[in-house]
Amino acid sequence: MKRVAIFPGSFDPFTKGHHDVVLRGAEMFDELIIAIGNNSSKSRYFGVNEMVEVMEKLFQENPKVKVQSFKGLTADFAKEVGAQFLLRGLRNTTDFEYENTIAQANRLVNADLETVFLITSPRLAFISSSIIREIHKFGGNVQDFIPFPLSELPASTRG
Repeated sequence: MKRVAIFPGSFDPFTKGHHDVVLRGAEMFDELIIAIGNNSSKSRYFGVNEMVEVMEKLFQENPKVKVQSFKGLTADFAKEVGAQFLLRGLRNTTDFEYENTIAQANRLVNADLETVFLITSPRLAFISSSIIREIHKFGGNVQDFIPFPLSELPASTRG
């Protein structure tokens, strides 16, 4: 049976920490879908469609990795794409507490969905999308925190 995992998140923006989890996760699964949640009640800093394009380009050489946006519950999206696994990265114990609660809820919605946690590589554990957005918002250089050239995003989506 094909082992399909989804790696869900807002990825606003996709960070080097996320990239690390995807590369390591792709070694564990036959297919890994980066699932960008599209929450209409949340305002994004970087556009979903533009982030999908940048991420597809980033992983174009890796046939195991796909990128899709979705709306609704992650557990329902997993059923829709035939994923048996949910991949999550953990930077610290705070992330674990939060992710553990979500994993339990996802299991109630989709009993066939198993959550797999990967510990973030120590050199990347301090990176978060919110820190990147804040630095960028005030004109700081965020290039060291993202795995693609910032210039690949249209100016209209750069805050």
